[in-house]
Amino acid sequence: MKILVIEDERKLGRFIKQGLEQNGHVADLTHSGSEGLDQLAGGLYDLVLLDLMLPGQTGFEVLKNLRAFGLTVPVMILSALSDPATVVQGLDLGAVDYLRKPFDFDELLARIRILQRRTTTSDNVVLRVADLEMRLISHEVIKGGTGLTLTNREFALLELLLRRAGQLVTKNEIAEKVWSADYDMGSNVIEVHIYQLRKKLDASGIAGLIETQVGRGYRLKTP
Repeated sequence: MKILVIEDERKLGRFIKQGLEQNGHVADLTHSGSEGLDQLAGGLYDLVLLDLMLPGQTGFEVLKNLRAFGLTVPVMILSALSDPATVVQGLDLGAVDYLRKPFDFDELLARIRILQRRTTTSDNVVLRVADLEMRLISHEVIKGGTGLTLTNREFALLELLLRRAGQLVTKNEIAEKVWSADYDMGSNVIEVHIYQLRKKLDASGIAGLIETQVGRGYRLKTP
């Protein structure tokens, strides 16, 4: 998942971002409600982790503005405010979950997995092309019964290509969905990751699965 963390406590924000990335997610971090809304307006996210006591705009104001702008990205509140009235207010404003601080990081990851299962239909919990299979919840890629070892970024890249199998995926789309907001469009990091992913797929017997359309993007071939 690509996740935006809106947390003004910088040390905690960095801890959450690092932990998410170590567990296979792509994460961006902002430190105020206004910055978070700007980020959401310009990027594609699967989930927002939102503190309530923020400078600029409170978490409640962020939730109200999200819905006013027609943005439907799921929001999980992470807050030290734990009284029932605050929890109810957050959920009534559209948050899908509420986790009280301090929290155990494994519990946060478990709640994210629950949200993945809720938002992922049974048809795409497992993605397949030929005998290549990607299991999203367990974070596995299997070719002909044999597991492939991919980095988190390679996994996210392959997931995007599998979801769009047979269609052109542009470099801009890849940057938005697989890289964080500070990605430099002038770099060749996407090309490098495509090259490494191709090598692993070729070694497993799936040569030529990823097709480059020069100047346009990439396409995952279908049988």
